[in-house]
Amino acid sequence: MSIFKARVKEFEDALAGPQDVIDLKELRKLAFNGVPDVQSFRALSWKLLLGYLGPRRSSWTTTLAQKRALYKQFIEELVLPPGHSSNGSDADGGGDADKADSGGVGLQDHPLSEGPESAWNTFFNDNEFLLQIDKDVRRLCPDISFFQQPTDYPCEIVVHSKGEHGRRLHERVVPAVLSSANVERKGLGMTKINMITKRSVENYAAMEEGQEAHWEVVQRILFIYAKLNPGQGYVQGMNEIVGPIYYVMASDPDLSYRAHAEADCFFCFTALMSEIRDFFIKTLDDAEGGIKFMMARLSNMLKSKDLNIYELLKSQELHPQYYSFRWLTLLLSQEFPLPDVLRIWDSVFADEQRFDFLIKICCSMILIQREAILENDFASNVKLLQNYPPIDINVVITHAGSLA
Repeated sequence: MSIFKARVKEFEDALAGPQDVIDLKELRKLAFNGVPDVQSFRALSWKLLLGYLGPRRSSWTTTLAQKRALYKQFIEELVLPPGHSSNGSDADGGGDADKADSGGVGLQDHPLSEGPESAWNTFFNDNEFLLQIDKDVRRLCPDISFFQQPTDYPCEIVVHSKGEHGRRLHERVVPAVLSSANVERKGLGMTKINMITKRSVENYAAMEEGQEAHWEVVQRILFIYAKLNPGQGYVQGMNEIVGPIYYVMASDPDLSYRAHAEADCFFCFTALMSEIRDFFIKTLDDAEGGIKFMMARLSNMLKSKDLNIYELLKSQELHPQYYSFRWLTLLLSQEFPLPDVLRIWDSVFADEQRFDFLIKICCSMILIQREAILENDFASNVKLLQNYPPIDINVVITHAGSLA
């Protein structure tokens, strides 16, 4: 039996065996070495490793049904225009929009109302962060065509809008405003340099009525997350976190799972953000889970592994925030092609310490380029670290695994 077939058999036994309770310790061990890109192994493993699904298989059907119903409620209450909430007859997509509009809408909810309790006022104010979300998701993973393609499972209550304006989030965005919009990250101001510039800017087109491109689905996930987390809101770069998760869920060979990729992605993304949200909040930069603390851990590891490189970068005043801020905040999602990112995340999600291994990968990326770094000047090293050269990702991961 080949090594690959043996690994597939191991995952089959771990995920689809006769036992009701999944051995998470064994799954972590298997996933840490990479999840085979076949069947539903990666999508299911990530759901388990991120805590979206519990280890007891018999509970999955109930959990998924409840979570997916809850997500549909979020869409009805947070995405649809006022008058089309879950209380309206239009909520299931088959009702009469006019009837829904006529129910319970008083002067306070008139579209021109500026009252703080006005649903319409909130509806229009949402555009402040929707502008940035729209801008970011339209250029998500431009090196592949996936996000530009139509999903086979568009959100019915959104795409069949019968000509109504505002159900589809991108319709709310005014292009003239978009070009000058700038939403500040709630973190280290100066270190947001090159957060997005590595990727070329694409302007993905929206689909016609009745269809949705994958980037439109991602836009809705991020919008709902921002609405449900007003203290944090949307921060530039979150699109790079949700993108790979959605890709995995929406590529699941099991069509019964793929049909619910949006809802499942939302809850997996929310679970992951609960662990890394401190990276995106400025007031927590110095906290133990904050981004400054993470960058300091990386610097300390580099210092212990290779003092020469550490001292050179220090003498060149090439501070960690110039490169590792993006590496750590976005979990390396912008440094490598998507298939490599998925492989990295297999190990990161499987790591019980979670971000210990991420720091080892980042340290290995520097150590592997040792000779070039020692020969380079400041400008060349900035370019090298901000635009990491192509490499076999298994070389990086193997090196990282060797670091004590």
